[in-house]
Amino acid sequence: MRENIYLQIYKDYSSQIHSGQLLPGAKLPSESELAEAYGTSRETVRKALNLLYREGSIHKIKGRGSFVLDITRMDFPVTGLISFKEMADTLGACSRTLVEQTLQEPAGAALSRQLQLPEDALIWKVIRAREMDGERIILDKDYFRSDKVPFLSREIAAGSIYEYLETELGLKISYAKKLISVEPSTDEDHRLLDLKNHTHIVVVRNYVYLEDTVLFQYTESRHRLDKFQFVDFARRVRR
Repeated sequence: MRENIYLQIYKDYSSQIHSGQLLPGAKLPSESELAEAYGTSRETVRKALNLLYREGSIHKIKGRGSFVLDITRMDFPVTGLISFKEMADTLGACSRTLVEQTLQEPAGAALSRQLQLPEDALIWKVIRAREMDGERIILDKDYFRSDKVPFLSREIAAGSIYEYLETELGLKISYAKKLISVEPSTDEDHRLLDLKNHTHIVVVRNYVYLEDTVLFQYTESRHRLDKFQFVDFARRVRR
């Protein structure tokens, strides 16, 4: 339908960008060229280009045109609490969770400090590699207080632990404190992830609290450098 031609232009170029036919830095045809190619107006073309711009597929430079952005990095929000499954569903990516370990054990010295527990308190330890589009690019190491999460299994860990905690256990997960750093990759990172030639990794440490302010989870989420960028929204407050 002619009134939807801007959507056709958008879909055509979005498909070319996401499939790799148009590489980062490539210049799109001008508004006049696109209008002629699709037999429509420049206003309609501009509408399509604005859709590509808003989704982060292109960058528009005044007087020069529209250029393809690098979309190989997937946005992972710094603020907010989102599970890997929720993120993968949002991105529409082909994803898989590979459970390396699910076991209950005493917290020990290091984790007792992170979770603010006695060293002999029992915790759940869950180690999972996250695969997206055929590459293992995230290593999640989760630790839960057993008095708040009395049971976990490999089956639960292979799905969405948060869905289980909220739906089955009725836990009210409220907020998290996050620390982000770039650190040398470990032998475990290289064993469980497809790190290629990367010698460093992005580590996000999460301290997750329930609605009653109890710290119940500590997580180390280890990301391959070239695949993720961390995003936030900030608004300047005028004084």
